Amino acid sequence: MSEVEILVEALQKKERLVAMLAPSFPIVFSYPQIITQLRTLGFTYIVEVSAGAKKTNEELLEKLKNNPQRRYITSPCPTVVRMVRRQMPQFAKYFPEGIDSPMVATAKIIREKFPGCRPVFIGPCIVKKLEAKEDVPELNILVLTYEEIKQILTQFKISDDYNPQDKFDISEPGLTRIYPVDGGLSHSCGLTSSFYPEQIQIVSGWKRCQEAIRYFDENPQIRLLDILFCNEGCIGGPGIKSNLSLKERKQKVIAFAKEI
Repeated sequence: MSEVEILVEALQKKERLVAMLAPSFPIVFSYPQIITQLRTLGFTYIVEVSAGAKKTNEELLEKLKNNPQRRYITSPCPTVVRMVRRQMPQFAKYFPEGIDSPMVATAKIIREKFPGCRPVFIGPCIVKKLEAKEDVPELNILVLTYEEIKQILTQFKISDDYNPQDKFDISEPGLTRIYPVDGGLSHSCGLTSSFYPEQIQIVSGWKRCQEAIRYFDENPQIRLLDILFCNEGCIGGPGIKSNLSLKERKQKVIAFAKEI
């Protein structure tokens, strides 16, 4: 069964489901309209993945503080992780151990806050499906793209009407909402202000990834490689269908980060 079929079946069975909206969602959905629509569809709770991103940041900052000689490649991007594991395994040593991606961190928050509910990640990335199945099968995360969830909203004939008072059940206003843009991790961590410019390398776009990793390996003054596979970050992910330019998408994400 496809992820769409699995979710449709779960909704029809009225299973307890928690929607985890990736922070790039303002590119394709209006807030709080999407919250009302997901509740109407049958989700028990709706949470922001930016809450998990905060946990990811805290874990990374702790490692940087406790291991001042260590150098890291950030690993929230499952495509970069798989590329390194399969094509450049000699550089996998730079991934920080024990740090969850925002999706995984959010799923663990859900397991604690809403026991018995299944987490459903809704985002721009198709490789998150592999991350969920291969890396953390015990969390039982179901992953759908924005386009797939729009397909289901249409299938269930969910209207555009919404409650203007609707809101996330777990919210994380602030800088982790800019996670999906190029350098979002470094900026939301405060590293771009606490590190010297030469200590951070920010890269996005598949054409630059391998070269950037090799450059990082050869330059010990770089402490952190903040790298995302898609152009301009997750805002360029294949699960987003939008006529907006990448610049306009970035503006949407940043505007929501400042909104509430």
